[in-house]
Amino acid sequence: MTYSGGPMTEAMYYVLLALMRPNHGYQLMQAITEVSRGRLKMGPGTLYGVLSRMQKDGLIALANDDGRRKTYEITKEGEHALRLEYERLKSLIIDSSVLEEENDG
Repeated sequence: MTYSGGPMTEAMYYVLLALMRPNHGYQLMQAITEVSRGRLKMGPGTLYGVLSRMQKDGLIALANDDGRRKTYEITKEGEHALRLEYERLKSLIIDSSVLEEENDG
């Protein structure tokens, strides 16, 4: 199965951002908190559910499994999906400029 595109959940987006450098589960939870500037704290249940789904979708891959910990990395398809989502989010902000115009008057 491959990722069909469309809006990503916040969890998916931050997992992909955090996986711009390969990481294992615990490091990944810390990296997500860091990259979201403390706004998003992801617990193990949510994280491993998202990782499993994203692995099935081909957005991430297992880089290493030493038996104790699994290290994940973003795939080319995952990076492409992340960049598409980034462009979509930027468009939302640009389209919302009318909200700032209302504050001027």
